[in-house]
Amino acid sequence: MANNSSVKQAFFNRRMLICVFTGFSSGLPLYILIGLLPAWLRSEGVDLKAIGLFALIQLPYTWKFFWAPLFDRFVPPLGRRRGWLLITQMALLLSIPAFGMLHPDLDLWAIAYLAVVVAFFSASQDIVLDAYRRELLLDAELGLGNAVHVNAYKIAGLIPGSLSLILADHLPWSGVFFITALFMLLGVAMTLFVSEPELKNGAPKTLRTAVVEPFQEFIGRNGLKSAALILCFIFFYKLGDSMATALATPFYLDMGFSKTEIGLIAKNAGLWPSVVGGLLGGIWMVKLGINRALWIFGLVQMIAILGFAWLALVGHSLLWLGVVIGIEALGVGLGTAAFVAFIAHATHPLYTATQFALFTSLAAVPRTFANAATGYLVEWFGWVAFFLFCFVIAIPGMLLLFKVAPWNGRQELENAQ
Repeated sequence: MANNSSVKQAFFNRRMLICVFTGFSSGLPLYILIGLLPAWLRSEGVDLKAIGLFALIQLPYTWKFFWAPLFDRFVPPLGRRRGWLLITQMALLLSIPAFGMLHPDLDLWAIAYLAVVVAFFSASQDIVLDAYRRELLLDAELGLGNAVHVNAYKIAGLIPGSLSLILADHLPWSGVFFITALFMLLGVAMTLFVSEPELKNGAPKTLRTAVVEPFQEFIGRNGLKSAALILCFIFFYKLGDSMATALATPFYLDMGFSKTEIGLIAKNAGLWPSVVGGLLGGIWMVKLGINRALWIFGLVQMIAILGFAWLALVGHSLLWLGVVIGIEALGVGLGTAAFVAFIAHATHPLYTATQFALFTSLAAVPRTFANAATGYLVEWFGWVAFFLFCFVIAIPGMLLLFKVAPWNGRQELENAQ
């Protein structure tokens, strides 16, 4: 069992600092798509059904494993990881401001096409960032390193979810999207200053090897039945939470909160609980191991969904808005840290980009397809019943823990050598 010295040694090193930048760079474009974009559309009078269907623009996150082998196989000038990172980050830096040149009343389809482009480059960046982080971290650092990454990921959400919303009350949307895009420069700076991770076994020699062997290795290592259960677990574990937060900003607006209130209270109330939850989760994982963390954190994450149902009953209350968002952020911070560590632990270093992309693609399926139906579900059920439904949907993922991560199982983080 890890002691306090090992926790301190794992936390205070250069690799953890890099994880801060990987998380921020990964989270910013996604939160623009799932947070700022719906708020913009709703404030311009677009109906909830159309906004819910906009979740389909995130299809690149679901299908990214199809082109992930390219990032394992081919090596740009700056290196296999840094080269692809710079390409995708510059593409995001240039494409995000283009939203401000369009108007929802006249250019809704153009906005959808642009959003798909941003999602493609964002998903591509995630492929490389996930692979880089897996190759950077020691096995014993996976839990804490991914917790730091997740925290920075959530903090990145404050830019489009808080700062940008506040700016939207004072600036035209073109200026809002331009300023928001400039924060991608932090990711560009990281890419230029970090070193390329060493790959002992070398990159795959052919594209066929990069495509086929990652799947063969995963099934061969786990067996067909266990591999299928792991994939099912990855699909279901975050399903309820993902659906519950899909229309969070439109939900707050429907409850009567202004964009400034959402920016100042809702988003910031989620910051520190999320940071605390993620950091505590990473530290506890060093001691608990991944399996037990998935159980404990998953339960907290499930219960936190019920807070949204309570807020829907209470209505416009700044106090309860802060409390509910804080509890939800704590639960999600814990659950996501354990979940991402589980995914990282399931990958093989030689095929990191492809396997990591496959697993995270499965995790993105609920956010893409199930979330597309959330607008219709809210119209049919109302907000309260919708959030109760999300709570029930979270149960199958917890039940699969009996098979893929039993409480006293051997897949413990401190033994992952």
